[in-house]
Amino acid sequence: MVAGSRLVVVTAEDDALVLRPPAPATAVADVGAAVRDALRFPLAGEPLEALVSRGTRATIVVEPPQLPLPGTERDPRQAAIAAAVAELERLGVPTGYQTLLVAGGLARRAGNEQLETLVSPEFARRFHGHVEVHDVERDDLVELGTAGAVPLRVHPALVHTDLVVVVTAAETVLHGGPAALVSAAGPEVLRAAGAYSLLETSASQGWRLGLELERALLRRVPVIGASLVLNHPRLGGTLGGYPYETQALERIVRSPFRHLFRMLPGGLRAYVLRSLPLERSIAAAFAGPPSVAHTEALLRGVELRSVTLDRELDAICVGVPRTTPYLPRERPNPLLGSYLGLGLALRLWRDSFPITEGGTAILLHRFQRHFSHPTQQPYRAFFAATRSAGRPDPSALSEAERSAASDARALEAYRNGRSCHPLLPFVDWDGCRPALGRLGHVLIAGCRDHAAARQLGFVPTHGTGAALTMVRGWSDRPPRIGFLLSPPYFPLRVTSGV
Repeated sequence: MVAGSRLVVVTAEDDALVLRPPAPATAVADVGAAVRDALRFPLAGEPLEALVSRGTRATIVVEPPQLPLPGTERDPRQAAIAAAVAELERLGVPTGYQTLLVAGGLARRAGNEQLETLVSPEFARRFHGHVEVHDVERDDLVELGTAGAVPLRVHPALVHTDLVVVVTAAETVLHGGPAALVSAAGPEVLRAAGAYSLLETSASQGWRLGLELERALLRRVPVIGASLVLNHPRLGGTLGGYPYETQALERIVRSPFRHLFRMLPGGLRAYVLRSLPLERSIAAAFAGPPSVAHTEALLRGVELRSVTLDRELDAICVGVPRTTPYLPRERPNPLLGSYLGLGLALRLWRDSFPITEGGTAILLHRFQRHFSHPTQQPYRAFFAATRSAGRPDPSALSEAERSAASDARALEAYRNGRSCHPLLPFVDWDGCRPALGRLGHVLIAGCRDHAAARQLGFVPTHGTGAALTMVRGWSDRPPRIGFLLSPPYFPLRVTSGV
């Protein structure tokens, strides 16, 4: 299992479940052609050709390629964006009349280095339009109405245009499709945009807010979306076939280079893992109203990438990689490590939460209190508000959040692209709460900072063996334990009672 920059070999019991993601599905050979065909023949609504005319101004909404993990240097979304721009050009909208709006939400605002990952070098040389990086704190956000008590304020480029084209990948209900409009909104919308499961719309306030924004925009301008179904990545080199093939797992375990790799410094191990060749493809592309295209693509992705459980687990072991879920990729602090395991991996489920009520999650993570400067400085404020051991006190967190939201220095660092928004740590913690509400214990296997684990209400252990022994000691019967081979994280479907 990948834990940080380490490859951890865990000996599982005979009755344990080793959860491996399905191998990548058949790839679409030409991503650009698939996107063009989707825009010409959408699932619902009018095709792109019917929405434009000569002189039309168009805003293309894209998201930074933060998910899925691990990322790739050449992402299919680059070809999809280029295809949408080329199709607009073919219909009489030159690139000078196009605006590329990068909707990054509360994450660090993309600089030139991150913008280069959005498109290919060839596209960057020939694109002559405007590039706008969304700033949730800008003063001229346009209000489209309200959703309950939440004001729907969005970037002006979504309103002062003749057409909005959303080009994203269908990852979750909070990433892609109408969620891209949420990421181009004000902090009130982004703070309220949560989800109990990342793959079900029924209990997702973020999905509902995205739909409200889409409907409000449609009353002003035409909106069309293109959504990609991304395949799992395929590794090359030494880890070729991991984690899909049993032979690859056995080859890694027996390799003498594994022991040499373990002796390398952590930074060098991380560099080696990042340098492995990685290829990502798409299985399909859909177009139509953003919510329609995204829903179809998300369902198709769940079908292709999910693993089905016949009943819930008593405990699950999750490896946490040495990366952040946001750009730029950095070493994760304890809260970001918790979010990767609890807020991302354990929210990718459908039908039922995969662990029994009061079950246990084991996170393989060193949990060192390291905050990359200056990008992760807002996370220090979160930890300052949770100094006492035990689960963070909601009232103390609320007070800390109000203070962070009005911290002029932190807001200025966000607006200048030096740091994430000061509210992001609190959103990350809220993303962990659905799993924490069902779990009885969270164990940190291999923890190096016991105080940081206890601050978040977790139990530090020295290693995976000790954590598994604790799980067995808490149960009056042999527990059903699952080992999640990741990344990539993948959907879990539970069929019990269905």
